[in-house]
Amino acid sequence: MAELTKNKSKKRWNFKELLKVPEFITFMGFLVLCLAMILFTDRFLSSTNLINVARQISINAIIAVGMTFVILTSGIDLSVGAVMAFSGTVMAAAMANWGWNPFFAVLIGLALGMLIGLVNGSLVSFAKMPPIIVTLAMMEIPRGLALLYTGGYPLSGLPASFSFLGRGYLFNVIPIPVVVMLIVYIIAYILLNHLPLGRYIYAIGGNEEAVRLSGIKVKKYKIIAYVVSGFTAAISSIILTSRLMSGQPNAGVGFELDAIAAVVLGGTDIAGGRGSIIGTLIGALIMGVLNNGLNLIGVSPYVQRVFKGLIIIVAIYFSSKKKNS
Repeated sequence: MAELTKNKSKKRWNFKELLKVPEFITFMGFLVLCLAMILFTDRFLSSTNLINVARQISINAIIAVGMTFVILTSGIDLSVGAVMAFSGTVMAAAMANWGWNPFFAVLIGLALGMLIGLVNGSLVSFAKMPPIIVTLAMMEIPRGLALLYTGGYPLSGLPASFSFLGRGYLFNVIPIPVVVMLIVYIIAYILLNHLPLGRYIYAIGGNEEAVRLSGIKVKKYKIIAYVVSGFTAAISSIILTSRLMSGQPNAGVGFELDAIAAVVLGGTDIAGGRGSIIGTLIGALIMGVLNNGLNLIGVSPYVQRVFKGLIIIVAIYFSSKKKNS
């Protein structure tokens, strides 16, 4: 009898401990949100809608990976939407106007994303400029260049083979963007949890001065975080450009807000040093289902922006409260 009581007490203790895990709470919130959407609209569970949701989630989720790296270092990257626009426009121009092979066009798009991330990271690390100011400026420069080149009009005429990345399927079941998303998350998980790079990024966000005094090159790893952010934004740009089959100079507007929301909802501390890539994925799922559900219900896009802002405020509030408790 005493042993049975002990086992029950142990189970209760384990559940209490589980409630302290941010990813578990976020996942439960995701399940509740899905249930609510099922109750509010019968279109949510349709196969067509679920595939569309998966494609939409993949784009924001991939951007959120790079945003996680940056926020873990106590930084922020507001330029990801502009990186998408610039990278996508150049890729489209390379294929439609310059006659490049899609493979090389994709490479140049990825390189540009990494280059912008390198500039962001260098200005933050070497010039000691605040990340929010640097990336706010970079939110304008790449998009301005994209608009200048295109005159504000989309670039079409891309080769049909390029559409596979945004519209194709693996085994005629799984959308290719979802496959790319899963690969990106697996790599990010390994980097953050099983390699020194991850330990240094967490440590920099926790106590940058202590990391510096221990002999670790803080500037180097902060730059790497911003390069990863630019790289993942460029990957999302490839998927979006392929899906639309055009380069959109106005693409990615507001995507930085969705990415930040996904990261914070996933339990990553906005002040850095604490968080997980799994939590970010769950946060991206929440944002994707929320956006889709509100559209199906018929909620105004303007009201949706209010929702997103409130979600970020609430998530940051509870994150700060937990850290100070």
